[in-house]
Amino acid sequence: MILKKIFIIAGFVLLLGCGGQSTDEPLADVNPFFVAYDTPFNVPPFDRIDETDFVPAFEEGMEHQNAEISAIVENPEAPTFDNTIAALDRSGELLGEVSRVFFALSGSNTNEEIQAIQQEISPRLAAHRDEIELNPELFARVKAVYDEREALGLNPEQLFLLEHLYTRAVRNGALLDEEDQTRLREINQRLSGLRVEFGRNLLAETNGYKLVIEDEADLSGLPAGVIETAAGTAQREGIENAWVFTTHKPSMLPFLTYAENRDLREQLLTAYTVRGNQNNEYDNKAVIAEIINLRVEKARLLGYETFAHYTLEPRMAGTPDKVRELLDQLWEASLPVAKREVTQMQAIIDSEGGGFKLAPWDWWFYAEKLRKATYDLDDNDLRPYFEINNVRDGVFYVANQLYGLTFEELEDMPKPHPDAQVFEVFEADGSHAAVIYMDYHPRESKRGGAWCGRFRSQNRADGAEVDPVINLVCNFTTATEDTPALLSLDEARTLFHEFGHALDGMLSNVTYRTTVRSPDFGELPSQIMEQWAVAPEVLKVYARHYETGEPIPDELIAKIENSSFFNQGFSQVEVLAASLLDMEYHALTAPTELDVNVFEKTYFDEIGLIPEIVSRYRTTYFSHITGGYAAGYYGYTWSGVLDHDAFAAFEETSLFDQETANRFRTEILEVSGSKDYMDMWIAFRGREPEIGPLLRNLGLL
Repeated sequence: MILKKIFIIAGFVLLLGCGGQSTDEPLADVNPFFVAYDTPFNVPPFDRIDETDFVPAFEEGMEHQNAEISAIVENPEAPTFDNTIAALDRSGELLGEVSRVFFALSGSNTNEEIQAIQQEISPRLAAHRDEIELNPELFARVKAVYDEREALGLNPEQLFLLEHLYTRAVRNGALLDEEDQTRLREINQRLSGLRVEFGRNLLAETNGYKLVIEDEADLSGLPAGVIETAAGTAQREGIENAWVFTTHKPSMLPFLTYAENRDLREQLLTAYTVRGNQNNEYDNKAVIAEIINLRVEKARLLGYETFAHYTLEPRMAGTPDKVRELLDQLWEASLPVAKREVTQMQAIIDSEGGGFKLAPWDWWFYAEKLRKATYDLDDNDLRPYFEINNVRDGVFYVANQLYGLTFEELEDMPKPHPDAQVFEVFEADGSHAAVIYMDYHPRESKRGGAWCGRFRSQNRADGAEVDPVINLVCNFTTATEDTPALLSLDEARTLFHEFGHALDGMLSNVTYRTTVRSPDFGELPSQIMEQWAVAPEVLKVYARHYETGEPIPDELIAKIENSSFFNQGFSQVEVLAASLLDMEYHALTAPTELDVNVFEKTYFDEIGLIPEIVSRYRTTYFSHITGGYAAGYYGYTWSGVLDHDAFAAFEETSLFDQETANRFRTEILEVSGSKDYMDMWIAFRGREPEIGPLLRNLGLL
């Protein structure tokens, strides 16, 4: 069901639904956000939304919420949970709807108009949020309810919401004096604009580089499918008789893995690692330096020693010391493994008479040689079994076996991009559960990486069930004229990973719109799904040869299992280096003249990062830390402890044990964001998390 509310705005009545309002004007003449969507499942009407609709919709959304906040503040009745806390939670419905659609498109299908709107609207949204968080009359009402919380008879979800809204207001400056609040507003607006600028620069740098190969000899070593894909890229770029490789990973990594031309490998990886660091109009050094310094100032303004202390306070980790303890433990275990891997690959180079030392652009090439020599496993032997729709069906199979979900593709649906697939999701009893969009492949209008968001989140804030609409976005290997999209094993894992986030949204069962998200717990639902991606009995179901339909042979499954520890030194060190760098930036206690290249090099030298490995992210393209993963990139590792320990619960029973799956669903997925993280974990596992399963599964014990 979709809840609708009546507002009187600008002299006429608007019937506000999930993303729309009812009027008598022709649809063609009305902003799509101002009318009832009239779409299946009330999904956004992407086919009717134009760039010019967004700013008016944002402005109307902010006006709506301002009116709602005024109604709360001016209520003559004494503050109660319902008239203050629940009312605050319900506010901003239209603004939230517009924001979710806009920022989804800005990430996956942007253009110059959307980028310009984002640059304009982001600081305005930051200012709008500050007006609410720093409203003294609103905070006084929230505090009044908070102070009486023990006597109100609230249920656990209500109490959690109340405590969150109160502490959020305090953490956002509600207790600061007027002068400090003014400075905080300035900082927040500037940070919002800088984040947009960083992302725009990075997208331009990523799209701006092309490795154009015109001599067929330079393709030596590359598999036929990789060559065919590069030829297709060249054709789309309008380049005749050539092959084009880019710094998008589905294009770059196969080249680094198989291309025998070492100079070209160096050229391509260097282009990737200098993005945002070329002293041109898209340079990000000054941008990220200002972001870091503004965060230092913000943390001090709010009474915290560092931005890391500020960020981690409400998260599962709690303190920077706990984060560093985990990262240091894994760093000390992983670095010697990476050094052994260097020695093994250098031996191959020397045996071939290479006459050079292993460099970062050599790692993938010689790691693949080492994998073949040690495990007789070639990524090209695996790809035919990972056709993208088969992998998708494997994800659906696991969701069905665990939770009883089924999926039906929807035709003739409005889509955020023509490439997207859309599915209705059903519960085991056949009832509607959700809608999910899945968008798989790279394009110039899409930022890199993979992520999962929500066009609409589940809630019962107004007493009616609002069902979720999920948006899953990736950048996977594309199809060619002769073959469908054949994924690497890592890409298959990524699809399972992102679908774990989707399950977190689809199976949500909370009352209120306001939920609390943290990277160190939020990656648990996604990372645990990767465990099923390579489980032998699951591989037998979905990993089928795209031409013959034959399941993956036992021989290849055995090789996958035997090679599970392969390259783990590299895999852990590159991620941990980025996590540690993130924490080091956010451990600064005072603004400083920050040369990010010097800072980065000095720190990596200090912790002993070996020269053969480049950090997963260098500063000028570390987009995670411009937003919600600032002082939070460690979350992937922290959640790694949780996901391996959680999967061990299934290993102790069976892969699809229904009691364990139901407990994971009810204690983790359904209540995510509405309870304390440790309480959720203990309710599922019966004890606090243990690191042993992670170390064992990574071969680091």
